[in-house]
Amino acid sequence: MFLVKVEDFERELNTLRRMFPVYCHDKHTGQFLKTYEVPYGGKVFRFEIGLCGECHSLFAYAVERLTQCPHDPKPRCRKCPDPCYERNKYAQMARIMRYAGVKLGLSKVKRKFKGLLGLD
Repeated sequence: MFLVKVEDFERELNTLRRMFPVYCHDKHTGQFLKTYEVPYGGKVFRFEIGLCGECHSLFAYAVERLTQCPHDPKPRCRKCPDPCYERNKYAQMARIMRYAGVKLGLSKVKRKFKGLLGLD
């Protein structure tokens, strides 16, 4: 049974797909492409992502947790009343989300600023 709406699942999955490479490429070496097929709600999400082995492992874990989330609407993991992440994995995910969130936010500001100045 799928509790999280497919659109919400896709948004959460895309967030993971954007954040993991930002963190991994800045912090690790030895990235390789891996193809993922994630079935959810009658759809199959297919994509490739380039990460190191450690990040691929954590990414697969995060996707598995996402596919099994029993909440609708899905809360942010840090506010979840019934967390499903192991403590050490949660700490790793929090580090990735903080780092990549700041970095992606700054790149968005930089693009907007360049647009205002007509430099793009």
